[in-house]
Amino acid sequence: MFTSSRNRCRRLAPPLAGIVLLLAPALPATAQEVARSASPSGRLTVSVGLDPERRPTYAVSRNGRPLLDGRLGFLFTDAAPMSRGFAFEGATHRSADARWEQPWGEWRTIRDTHRELSVRFREAAGLRRRFTVTFRLFDDGLGFRYEVPDQPGLHEARIADELTEFNFARGGTAWWKPAYEWNREEYLYGRTPLDTVGTAQTVMTVRFDDGTHAALHEAALVDYAAMNLRRVTGTRFRASLTPAPDGPSVVRRGGFTTPWRTLAIADDAPGLYAASRIGLNLNAPNRLGDVSWVKPGKFVGVWWNMIRGVWSWGRGPLHGATTAHVKSYIDFAAANRIPGVLVEGWNIGWDGDGHAMRFDRPTEDFDAPELQRYAAARGVHLIGHNETNGAAGAYDAQLERAFAYARAHGIPAVKTGYVADAGTVERSRPDGRPLREWHEGQWMVNHQLRVVETAARFRVAIDGHEPVKDTGLRRTWPNWMTREGGRGMEYMSWADKNPPDHEASLFFTQLLGGPMDFTPGILSLRGSADSDIPSTLAKQLALYVVLYSPLQMLADTPETYARLPGPMAFLRDVPTDWADTRVLNGAVGEYVTVARKDRRGDDWYLGAITDGQARSLAVKLDFLDAGRTYLAEIYRDADGADYRTATRHLFAIERRVVRRDDVLTLALAPGGGQAIRLAAQR
Repeated sequence: MFTSSRNRCRRLAPPLAGIVLLLAPALPATAQEVARSASPSGRLTVSVGLDPERRPTYAVSRNGRPLLDGRLGFLFTDAAPMSRGFAFEGATHRSADARWEQPWGEWRTIRDTHRELSVRFREAAGLRRRFTVTFRLFDDGLGFRYEVPDQPGLHEARIADELTEFNFARGGTAWWKPAYEWNREEYLYGRTPLDTVGTAQTVMTVRFDDGTHAALHEAALVDYAAMNLRRVTGTRFRASLTPAPDGPSVVRRGGFTTPWRTLAIADDAPGLYAASRIGLNLNAPNRLGDVSWVKPGKFVGVWWNMIRGVWSWGRGPLHGATTAHVKSYIDFAAANRIPGVLVEGWNIGWDGDGHAMRFDRPTEDFDAPELQRYAAARGVHLIGHNETNGAAGAYDAQLERAFAYARAHGIPAVKTGYVADAGTVERSRPDGRPLREWHEGQWMVNHQLRVVETAARFRVAIDGHEPVKDTGLRRTWPNWMTREGGRGMEYMSWADKNPPDHEASLFFTQLLGGPMDFTPGILSLRGSADSDIPSTLAKQLALYVVLYSPLQMLADTPETYARLPGPMAFLRDVPTDWADTRVLNGAVGEYVTVARKDRRGDDWYLGAITDGQARSLAVKLDFLDAGRTYLAEIYRDADGADYRTATRHLFAIERRVVRRDDVLTLALAPGGGQAIRLAAQR
């Protein structure tokens, strides 16, 4: 159902019908309110105003308590700022209540119910430039964005930065990772007081003193630079747009809208996951039409042996992507009902720099036609890999050939890569001279969307590594299925390993933005030089439920899985596409328990993980169907398991019948986890 109402005014709009606003949000000091609105239940309220210098401002309250406020505006490289001297022109109110279905995802159906307030401002003198700020208020969060029409003095907007502020009304604890550092998005999330954050990437998650949690991010990042958060003073932050190498951070012509600046809000950490759906609701609906060709699923890959240093990406005696190696992976996948086989290092170019990469030319020891035939005969497909080594401009020139090759060889998904230090992605000026881009600058945002759109024309899905962060665009382009954008499992092979709290931090931070190709499932618990991985075996299974990705890798080798038939049974069964998701408990960076329902049937799957502390968690099964029994297949840490010792491999499998009114006690070892299949009985 969709309902809409409009009220154009030049005075303060009255409260929406049926909503009693007990307290208006507290605007920045001495600001005069010009418009106000509230979420459908009245839980969230926003007030928009002008301060004594006529700067546009906003303020947000939750349950009558101030939460956030700030000033609004733009800085330009070739024009006066849009910051002060504005007059209020009017406001428009709308409401919406609708449901829509995801072609794949964590939930089959998502509800979008919100109130919208659009406030129009115009400079009172000078250029008399205009802009609108539109707020959408949900009961569990909000988004707002600028809408700047084409107008004299702004036909070409050359934006140096935004003046958008996020001034939190009180202190708290923040989980964040640094922006503008050399290793792109691949940093651990730190935990600090909110008033000691530096310059942070989004998602940044905050816990306040009353237990309220909020996650600051953005949605619908299109033709714009990604936003980071620069702390100015205390708990006041300002948007920091990723810079360009040769001028403004953003150039837009003929009028434009910015991405939505979003804040998901919940009473506790578990509530944030459902609240993060506002990001999807703020994106445009599917533009591709029929996307039945976009298939979630699992895959194995010619990968971990390269990560460990046993095989090489480049040609030579250790080359991994040989016809013989790939056939062995195809055989394993077919025997275990795994539909995909990723192959890295299959193409010409790995022996040079990114400009040498050819995405339609296999190496001499990779027989592409034979492998296509061999895989198809066994009901398996290959997944391609297009690594640019940061030469994004050279990849641009090959996109048509690259995805035509994938389509012709029965490859339904391609993993892309941009391995290069931050600020060093290469493209060329029209005269051929190189430019060096940030991974999340406007040019790269547009480049990665060109990749997705080109892939869609050839019916190919994208798994992006070293990507632009996820801002919900999978709703608009459903073939943009998953991405890396953080420290994944590969770090467990190297010296600087992820600590045991890492995954419980990711769930409440980066995963609020969207799916992550974390590449779990290293059941050997061995990295490079036979180093120990700080995880239990049971935790590796639990990650398949906790860390969502519609394309999900079984990242270890076939030899490892063959030695562990019990855990392998769970990996064969666990789906990658869900009808429903429930977060049953959790605390950021400490622990989390997630239950998900199989989209193809009535079974549920449960995953629980912990940090370095052992935990006992009581979990109610009240999400199960009433009057029905379920066979619980429990894959748990055995008694005495501990990620710090050789006991990390200790593992147990149990089975018991459960019902909706049962409570399970989950015993998690230090650095451990538990995975459960709840198979519905007839």
